[in-house]
Amino acid sequence: MANASPIRVGQVNGAGMTDEMFLKVFGGEVLTAFNTETKVLDKHFVRTIPSGKSASFPATWKVNAGYHTPGAEIVGQSSNVAERVITIDDLLLSDVFIPNIDEAKNHYDYRSIYSTECGHALANNWDKNVLRVGVLAARASATVTGAFGGTSLTSATTLYKTSATDLIAGHYAAAQVFDEKDIPESKRKYSFMKPAQYWLLAQVDNLVDKDVNGSNGEKNKGKVYEVAGIELVKTNNLPNAVVNTGPAAYQGDFSKTAALIKTADAVGTLKLLDLQNEMGYDMRRQGTLIISKYLMGHGILRPECSVELKTTA
Repeated sequence: MANASPIRVGQVNGAGMTDEMFLKVFGGEVLTAFNTETKVLDKHFVRTIPSGKSASFPATWKVNAGYHTPGAEIVGQSSNVAERVITIDDLLLSDVFIPNIDEAKNHYDYRSIYSTECGHALANNWDKNVLRVGVLAARASATVTGAFGGTSLTSATTLYKTSATDLIAGHYAAAQVFDEKDIPESKRKYSFMKPAQYWLLAQVDNLVDKDVNGSNGEKNKGKVYEVAGIELVKTNNLPNAVVNTGPAAYQGDFSKTAALIKTADAVGTLKLLDLQNEMGYDMRRQGTLIISKYLMGHGILRPECSVELKTTA
């Protein structure tokens, strides 16, 4: 009886290692899950460096204009300049070990399941750190002398968390703050909030009624897109507790935070190693170890572009 000629779906063009294709599939699924899950990726400044442990982000301030006196020499004017430095954190990774025996017995492919979970884990950590820095930016002093710092708006008792009316008023107050700090109207503003606060706003007829606000909401789907020209982003990763573990740059008391409103300039991410995946068979343990990882750091850039809505309790 002749031997069968199996198709090794893990090989490239029928040659090489029999699991060569698996990591590419796994890695693609991790990347897809990461991009799907993260809420802040395209809503803040991201910079990549080829090497090093930190990078400097220059900060400048305004110059004035004045009338010229005929014959007077024009020599230029001074303007304050400063910088913000973002440092790369330790390697962040998400790992799974898949035993051969379980993979052989299982009737479904759970590599794809865990590739999704790895992507979600890394995306959630990214979002949590960026949003923590965003809140800290709202509490930070000005980067450049003479410029503006961040802003924390406090509601009486817990109304930003429990009252849609107060939460809406807070967004209008934040929009006013941005205007008073000369943040251009062309800069897109985003409001990150927990589901509890988002669903408060989704029940406000004036926000979701198409007859009143056109395409700003869909009442039957519970969708609301903007308040005061600020795009609403629902996320579970907005900090709402005391964080005293992990990198010091992301620690603080966030227990009173109700919403974070910012532009993309408020926070920066510095990448040294972008999202990568590794896979290796461990003969001693009879299974495959798969690791998804990245190496980056997050920091404050322009605190004047960040507003925190907070409560007193």
